[in-house]
Amino acid sequence: MRIIIAVTGASGMPYATTLLRELKAEKHLIVSENAVKVIERESDIGLEEMKALADFAHDPADMTAPMASGSAKFDAMVIVPCSMSTLSKIACGIADNLICRTAQVFLKERRRLVLVPRETPLSSIHLENMKRLSDCGATILAAMPAFYTRPSTVTDMVNFVVGRTMDSLGVEHTLYEPWE
Repeated sequence: MRIIIAVTGASGMPYATTLLRELKAEKHLIVSENAVKVIERESDIGLEEMKALADFAHDPADMTAPMASGSAKFDAMVIVPCSMSTLSKIACGIADNLICRTAQVFLKERRRLVLVPRETPLSSIHLENMKRLSDCGATILAAMPAFYTRPSTVTDMVNFVVGRTMDSLGVEHTLYEPWE
């Protein structure tokens, strides 16, 4: 599998780093400028270490990167964490950076696009934009951990959200015990 992992400037870097560590696939990473600032505050690793977890790292300003074209074959794209700014741009068809352009490609090509927003509370605008993207075929996977798994650490809660993300990609994992 060839998967694009885009990281934007929302809180939730442990979701991104855990996904990068756990996902066994060809990983293409795009990190937005705002995400770099959040990585410094929230992540247990720096930007260069995050890039090292991917097979390829792409500049968010490089609109000539392979994934900017529908003719390039990628299996899925995950935006984790997904800022409401990025989500809103995608919902409105704005493609002013590589992350938004690639998401537009995935929508028009009807490919698997998973957005993991991390925001609370949600405004009516946020909800409308999420519905619009869901109607277009994107999966909105809100970063909401479950408690039936009886999490005892923050890592347990992160693993649940990342596991559900991997479920959405159709990728096997052992990050949490599914409901029986």
